[in-house]
Amino acid sequence: MTVTTIVAATHAKDTRFLWLDLTRKCQLSCTPCFNASGPEGTHDTMTREDWLRVLDQAAGCGVRRVQLIGGEPTLHPDSLVLADSALSLGFGVEIYSNLVRVTEAWWALLQREGMSLATSYYSDAPDEHNKVTGRPSHARTLANIKKAAQLRIPLRVGIVATSGTQRVAQARRELEALGVKRINVDHVRPFGRGAQGRAPDVSGLCGRCGTGRAAVGPDGSVFPCVFSAALLSAGNVRSAPLATILGSPVMAEARASIRSVVVRGGGNDEDEDSCDPSCDPNAECSPGYPGSECAPRN
Repeated sequence: MTVTTIVAATHAKDTRFLWLDLTRKCQLSCTPCFNASGPEGTHDTMTREDWLRVLDQAAGCGVRRVQLIGGEPTLHPDSLVLADSALSLGFGVEIYSNLVRVTEAWWALLQREGMSLATSYYSDAPDEHNKVTGRPSHARTLANIKKAAQLRIPLRVGIVATSGTQRVAQARRELEALGVKRINVDHVRPFGRGAQGRAPDVSGLCGRCGTGRAAVGPDGSVFPCVFSAALLSAGNVRSAPLATILGSPVMAEARASIRSVVVRGGGNDEDEDSCDPSCDPNAECSPGYPGSECAPRN
């Protein structure tokens, strides 16, 4: 083993949380979607074997938790297999779903030890929620939130505030009444459709991207976090091992460039409390906007 390989492996061991960004396909077209997923999206070029190899390599890198995300990850034909494989490897696994449609196979898997569920919710008023998602999705999502709560599946819900008049407080009270304990309120991230036509900018990131976490996209590209996919790529798992990419100078430069922009903007990358608190790789990470608990979904 060369010195370069040893150094790369050492840095890669710092990564504890990995997003498996499976697809850009989704039933919905939510206005704040950070990667502009929708009905016309695709699963891109990563195969089942590619994703399984990533999971094996992640286990060797010291990753402890993975999140299946997209798009709508349950639409990926191999999502159940990947979640099952991740559990078998000892990972804590979270699925971030819009809960529009949950199959019986998914309900069974979600009740296994080590699984958890996350979703986005916009309003207790169906019309307001549906306006954000672009489809009449409120009834299905709410029904499946209720079912997850009844089944005692570990669940967290992110309420993304898309306007100052949105019924955020009412939505929170509704969820609390259903027994949901983990409720985060987030703002729209300036990426994907959430950017509203603006070019993606590093200043929209929390500043801790790539520190203890990383994301693998549907084409195999590796990023510091799911939000940085349009900005920074450190390599591709189809052509290089995950550990090599995570420990590479390119990834180090990406982390440094993100931190430098945050510091210039008045943040302090040395202060853990200055960053979004849920961007802790030892927690169920979900990147978001300052002042939130970061929910990375549309």
